[in-house]
Amino acid sequence: MQLIERVFKLTEHETNVRTEVVAGITTFLTMAYIIFVNPSILGAAGMPKDAVFVCTCLVAALGTAIMALYANYPIALAPGMGLNAYFAFVVVMHMGYTWQAALGMVFISGCLFIVVTVVGLRSLIVNGIPQSLRNAITVGIGLFLAIIALKSAGIVVKSDATFITLGDLHTAPVVLASLGFIVIVALDRLKVRGAILIGIVATTIASFFFGGNKFAGIFSAPPSIAPTFLQLDIKGALAGGFLNVILVFFLVELFDATGTLMGIANRAGLLTPARMGRLNKALMADSVAIFFGSLLGTSSTTAYAESAAGVQAGGRTGLTAITVAVLFLCALFFAPLAGSVPAYATAPALFFVACLMMRELVSLDWDETTEVIPAAVTALMMPFTYSIANGLAFGFISYCLIKLFTGKVREVHWMTWLIGGVFLFKFIYIGG
Repeated sequence: MQLIERVFKLTEHETNVRTEVVAGITTFLTMAYIIFVNPSILGAAGMPKDAVFVCTCLVAALGTAIMALYANYPIALAPGMGLNAYFAFVVVMHMGYTWQAALGMVFISGCLFIVVTVVGLRSLIVNGIPQSLRNAITVGIGLFLAIIALKSAGIVVKSDATFITLGDLHTAPVVLASLGFIVIVALDRLKVRGAILIGIVATTIASFFFGGNKFAGIFSAPPSIAPTFLQLDIKGALAGGFLNVILVFFLVELFDATGTLMGIANRAGLLTPARMGRLNKALMADSVAIFFGSLLGTSSTTAYAESAAGVQAGGRTGLTAITVAVLFLCALFFAPLAGSVPAYATAPALFFVACLMMRELVSLDWDETTEVIPAAVTALMMPFTYSIANGLAFGFISYCLIKLFTGKVREVHWMTWLIGGVFLFKFIYIGG
């Protein structure tokens, strides 16, 4: 107990071991769905699902443990929703890169994160981007996730006449995914912990009876991580895709992770002047997790907003995060169960997360068109071009040009000009 007190300073934070452990369990239950969703998404890109399952658990445990022991924050890390979809469906399946090259891109972005965090540029970059575009990025990724989820469930399908149209509503995947979504929303509204995980498990169980799915078991020794470990291809990542590395894996992760960290830390009362120094340590923990995640074999790791559930349950120190890390290690022995989860069982979770990401729309100033129009462009172009990168590009370029032609040049931070200029250069000399 003295060691725990010395490491996590429970008395200083007015908490105790029981409260911290319960908070950790709460956080884990709200985010454990990632051990099922991440292998499903990255598996669509050709990555070995079993190895990705192990990577997901290991990097979540490692990153969260670093957050706990280095920053003493009650915040959990895991492969991020949104960027894993971009990794699989855009970089690999649409742009044609190998998944090894995509891992190389994640590795480079992780290295950049570490550099900008060490030299203090991370906060400078974030502060230089207009709040309206930051909000729009979250909304755009939500819309992007929604398209992926609806497609995975079979609710929308391709159409030669209208590009997309309504799928066959009489199929088992559509019915089960729709019911799974309702279950998740209802449980979340009733404040049932682990609502997303319960929805995924319930849909998966139903798939054995009504969807022709086959049960592969629950427990087993962890699969081998060899198929993805150190398989990143840095040379392939740099073959024409360097701008995407910087402006997608880097910028989107920058806004998402930093915003999540600051938001949850503020809710936990950790952003007081006396404790502000720990925020930089938390930012470094997040950066290091991205780096190691690429080596193990998974998409970008980020701070999870679901950590707010643990904070709400009383978590205030790294003991909460250590509890989450231990539980992710225990999850390694559930590989057969993870492999039995069909794509349409994780689709409701994706769609639910997408719906929640729409909340950022209320933060926009709808009376200021020079702010809200570029924000809308950013959000809409992500799903309609099936590219987060293109959404960012059109958003930054339109923001700069609209401010320029309305005489509000001085309102644009030099960092926004720089990012917009890089995107414009990409369109002119490289293409979409």
